[in-house]
Amino acid sequence: MIDYRKATVPVWTLATGDVRVPAIGGDEPMTAERLVELRGVLAGLADQPIATLELHPVPDALDRSRGIPLDAVSPLAQHLSQLITQSARNSSVAAKATAAGEGLYRMVVPAKVAAQFGQGIVRPMAGKGVAGGIHGPLVNSAGRIVAGAKFVPVGQAAAAGAVGGAGATAGAALTGSAVLTVAAPLVLMAIAVGVSANADSKRRQAIEHITELLEQLHEQKLDDEHSELDGCRDAIDKATAILLDQGKLGASLGLDSAVHAINTALGAADRRLARWQSALDKLPDGKAVEIDTLTKSFPGVDDEGGTFRAHLALAALAIALKRRVIVLQAVEHAQGEPDSLFENFARALKADQQRLDELESGIGGVLVQLSALELARPNGLRPVFTTGEVDRLMRAAHRIRRLGDGVSADSRMTDVAIEIARDRDGSVVVFPALPASA
Repeated sequence: MIDYRKATVPVWTLATGDVRVPAIGGDEPMTAERLVELRGVLAGLADQPIATLELHPVPDALDRSRGIPLDAVSPLAQHLSQLITQSARNSSVAAKATAAGEGLYRMVVPAKVAAQFGQGIVRPMAGKGVAGGIHGPLVNSAGRIVAGAKFVPVGQAAAAGAVGGAGATAGAALTGSAVLTVAAPLVLMAIAVGVSANADSKRRQAIEHITELLEQLHEQKLDDEHSELDGCRDAIDKATAILLDQGKLGASLGLDSAVHAINTALGAADRRLARWQSALDKLPDGKAVEIDTLTKSFPGVDDEGGTFRAHLALAALAIALKRRVIVLQAVEHAQGEPDSLFENFARALKADQQRLDELESGIGGVLVQLSALELARPNGLRPVFTTGEVDRLMRAAHRIRRLGDGVSADSRMTDVAIEIARDRDGSVVVFPALPASA
């Protein structure tokens, strides 16, 4: 891992529209804590979304397979290259930092802006093999962004080109008093790809879990449901590639049929959630529940490979796929009206997120309620239990208590970070968007 404590980190302040804010940043080096404060103040004062973009060295052994690769001619890569070129002309700090051509760019979108995209769209992803670990190229062994680096603001001079539109030139300067750069297309594309990568990471996690569960269950109906959902991936991947290259979607991609399959799966998840909530409402308050009573409504809840857990995994897969589709639809909608590109993107994304957030929240509530249940010993004539019965009760209690472990109790939106690895040839890999506080 690179030692960032001695690093000088250039920081661009990116606006998504023509705004004026007081000159509160200055051009002096700042700490990471000061940068967080500045970002919050700018978000509060400006009437257009404002983000920051940091440039760090590329960490050793960076796992690029977690991200979405885009070649040098893609809009996102081009916008980033234009920003780099223009900055290098006017800032010795930017010129020195970008001279090698490669780097890890970290865009942070304030919580106020991120809230426009839905409360559940960006969640931490547990790192394998690390208790509570979070994926992220820039985290240290303690799981935090190293705060000892010296962050230096990068000023911007005027650049040729229009501001609006998905293909517009990033970097047109503002006449306001703060050091801001209008880069709506760059911010939009970074958010779109980062959120899509985040949803795809959740899809891969769900696929791995479902495959394992269905191998144990041998239930054809669930296997068919899984196959139909997994079959949507190809159409979504193709549509993602086309839109991120600023192309137009056509009927030949099969995206319409994929969306239908996903919506059907979400409908099934809604119905199952309603049955689960009804079953929990019927349980006596404050009384212990027998395992057999619980498994009638939640079959296999006491087992690692039960039907209930397969239903949970299928719902997670459908939600992840739908989130990717929503991003595609929002980008397409925004590109269709370039005069208010970012606003259209945010509006379309937020409107469609609500149902998914409610479904995810409802499932989380069921899991929390189940994890808090007290299990009763089976009723019977015998005064004692066999060793097998005792073992089953203990295993079931442990497994049911763990159901609530993965549920986020804090629904507050944090700043969102999107990390972009840029190679010397201008191509980029965009990693899953994550809470910046991770």
